[in-house]
Amino acid sequence: MDLINLRFLDVLDIVLVAFLLYYVYKLVKGTAAINIFIGIVIIYLVWKLTQFLDMEMLSSVLGEFIGVGMFALIVVFQQEIRKFLLMIGSTNFGRRRKFLKQLKFVRDSSEEIDTDVASIIKACNNMGASYTGALIILKRNTSLDFVKSSGDAMDIQVNTPIIESIFYKNSTLHDGAMIIEDNKIVATRVILPVTNERDIPLRFGLRHRAAIGVSEKTDALALVVSEETGRISYIKNGNFVAFKDMSELSKKIKQDLS
Repeated sequence: MDLINLRFLDVLDIVLVAFLLYYVYKLVKGTAAINIFIGIVIIYLVWKLTQFLDMEMLSSVLGEFIGVGMFALIVVFQQEIRKFLLMIGSTNFGRRRKFLKQLKFVRDSSEEIDTDVASIIKACNNMGASYTGALIILKRNTSLDFVKSSGDAMDIQVNTPIIESIFYKNSTLHDGAMIIEDNKIVATRVILPVTNERDIPLRFGLRHRAAIGVSEKTDALALVVSEETGRISYIKNGNFVAFKDMSELSKKIKQDLS
């Protein structure tokens, strides 16, 4: 009978918790933390079930485990928590898109993205063929002002020749990263935070470590062209994203930007 007498606030409470869990899942999806997150959810559900069934001993043990485990979670999820707080405090929060759209909770698949992905991919492909190193950061929701200030401000429409000329080996702008926002190059020679992850293969240099670092701390996407091999790497949420060819890479980027 208690289940029948649901108040509006009870329904709202359930919806908000479901929304929070959904977004946390989206935040850790594709990272090593996803398995930890799923394990925590399972333990919590089992704890609530033992409380409902009046299993006092098991409920007490699980309750103590969850209470102490909260401190451990702060350490385990420190990168995800940082990214979440950066998103919440972002100055672009709600500028051009609605709140729900920023959280990727409601997505309009028919909407076209502003960024000229084809020109970016073509530039990366050309630079790879000539073994020209490059690091391109594509902004999504999290503000990148905290790293843009380390470089040179720009306001240039994205196109293939401009990208290639910026990363040309004799160019004064080729060092550091390029930041792209809403189909505009807004900064070059940007210094990015380097990841502290030690499991990255030695064949990947500072460009790759910087790309991983910024994608760990924000929701930005990163494209890296290796100066040694000419290979293009796509990095999201601190992980390398596999792709078969340039067509598939373009499709993945458009999906992640939409």
